[in-house]
Amino acid sequence: MPRTSDPGGRPSLTFESMGTVVSLRLADPAGDAGESVRRAAHAAARDTFRRWDERFSLYRADSELSRIARGDIRLTDASRELRDCYALALDWRDRTNGVFTPHRADGVLDLSGIVKALAIHEAGGVLAGLGLAGWSINGGGDILVGGRPTPGSDWMSGIVDPLHRGAVLAGVPQTGRMRAVATSGSAERGEHIWTALPGAPSPYRQVSVFAGDIVTADVIATAIVAGGEKTLDESTDRWSIEVLAVLRDGRLLATPGLRRPAS
Repeated sequence: MPRTSDPGGRPSLTFESMGTVVSLRLADPAGDAGESVRRAAHAAARDTFRRWDERFSLYRADSELSRIARGDIRLTDASRELRDCYALALDWRDRTNGVFTPHRADGVLDLSGIVKALAIHEAGGVLAGLGLAGWSINGGGDILVGGRPTPGSDWMSGIVDPLHRGAVLAGVPQTGRMRAVATSGSAERGEHIWTALPGAPSPYRQVSVFAGDIVTADVIATAIVAGGEKTLDESTDRWSIEVLAVLRDGRLLATPGLRRPAS
């Protein structure tokens, strides 16, 4: 799971949503105006996540998606927002050759593989709209950044070692086109990803994907864990991404853009 940091050392603003902790780091103006912007950013991001969670959480009996799972309403009668989200998930299913899917093995429609990324994406738009010079939003290890934390510096994401949760495998600057990073794997929640490898666990204990947008990063990280080496090769050929993967035996696999030049 990635952690974000900035050279300014500002304390993060946090709240709980979607069963995880969401944290914001802001490069905001100083003084009273800056504190007002920080409060507005915190409230707006929290409200964004609340709305997504209320509609899509299968852990909430009153959510629209839970009502569909119980058969209280049909998918065709669902809100436009839910149907659009489902259509996006189906599009990603087709683009990943069925490896990423919103359909659980028990037949329940589960959009959790894409909803958190969409909430992060929307919250990022809200933060950008506040005119902040730089911001970072971290939703349970999936990170989207904008601007810079301080002039001349970059946001840094530390990729946590899945075998030793207190250690960091690598620090990667989020700069240029790589504004988003998402991590999938079994270290935090066990074997929760539906694998496309019958009778076998994924060859990857953890996969972190860096991309230009958080939805692509999140979906492809999940797809690589589920689909294995074939999906990793197809994904790096098709999308402009960088990947840091931890194999079952603890070895690291990194795409060229993440490798340091030999000293």
